[in-house]
Amino acid sequence: MAFLLTFLGKGGTGRTTVAIAAAKQFAEQGYRVLLASQNPGPGFDLIIGAPVGTDPQELGVNLKAVQLRSTVLLEKAWEDLKQLEAEYVRTPFFKTVFGQELGILPGMDSALALNALREYEDSGNYDVIIYDGPGDLSTLRMVGSPEILSWYARRFRQVIADSDLGKALSPFVQPVTAAVFTVNWAGDNFAEPTERANAALDDAKQAIADPNRVAAYLVTTGDEVAIATAQYYWGSAQQVGLTIGGVIATPTTVPLDAAALQTAFDPLSVATLPSYTGDWQALITALPDLKQAATAPKPMDIDVALGQVKLFLPKFDKSQVKLTQYGPEVTIEAGDQRHNIFLPPELRGKPVKAAKFQGGYLTISF
Repeated sequence: MAFLLTFLGKGGTGRTTVAIAAAKQFAEQGYRVLLASQNPGPGFDLIIGAPVGTDPQELGVNLKAVQLRSTVLLEKAWEDLKQLEAEYVRTPFFKTVFGQELGILPGMDSALALNALREYEDSGNYDVIIYDGPGDLSTLRMVGSPEILSWYARRFRQVIADSDLGKALSPFVQPVTAAVFTVNWAGDNFAEPTERANAALDDAKQAIADPNRVAAYLVTTGDEVAIATAQYYWGSAQQVGLTIGGVIATPTTVPLDAAALQTAFDPLSVATLPSYTGDWQALITALPDLKQAATAPKPMDIDVALGQVKLFLPKFDKSQVKLTQYGPEVTIEAGDQRHNIFLPPELRGKPVKAAKFQGGYLTISF
């Protein structure tokens, strides 16, 4: 399984430069590396010193790069959908629509990029995948989408099943699906396609929760806006279960105060890079061990024995955190992110007895 790494931070802090240096560092260490960029402009090619296309291409020993262009990814995804449709639907209806016709709707870029990263990971050709994306809340929403999709499927499936409409339609589900689909979707058995989708979502959620498989680092300068932005992304990342392994500070016209940065991001480690002057080796040497993200604070910890859920929400204060409970789930709202926690069976159905926010941690007791 490949290790997926990305970088978060304000625009102009040098995220792309850091991503390239990280890819080169892993390649020097003997890992098979794919550097995947979702920056549509010419900046990536100029910094890396070579034109990069939509298929992985060699940049050096153990290092390949690819541009994730949404139009190309959409065409491929559409063809895959048509093949799936032909496999399960008796009379396919998407076959007259072609991928070259489709336009990119808001939100498609992230979904297409996530699917491409999943496919590259599944290929087994890479040990490390570096994702150079927007590095903002859209990246976090992309990382958190498997959990959100699972929640929607879980929540609305039950809502529909319990509704009068669902009960009225249930006798017709079997004959209608038998007529339309080539598989038997009897009752609540959604058969192989649904099982495959659920398995993919479960694997994605497990990967994101494991810092040995997916992690991010914050990139900032000495500018107070860049620092505040990185702190906000740090707290928001916890809401999607993404581990932040540390902070990488890049020099600009604003001097870097190492002590102040360490205080601002404690307990994360802060590594300071030199200015990039064409010498990649200097940056590579200054980078920390990026595979040590597992030593950073975990976004969430569930202690069944104590009946507690503990979430790490750094840089938020008590007034910014909201807790609600609906049935077997607890919803945490912080900033512009919501986290629906599907409780383990031992805690499911128990009411929240107490909630305490202290030292960046929200502790919920049942």
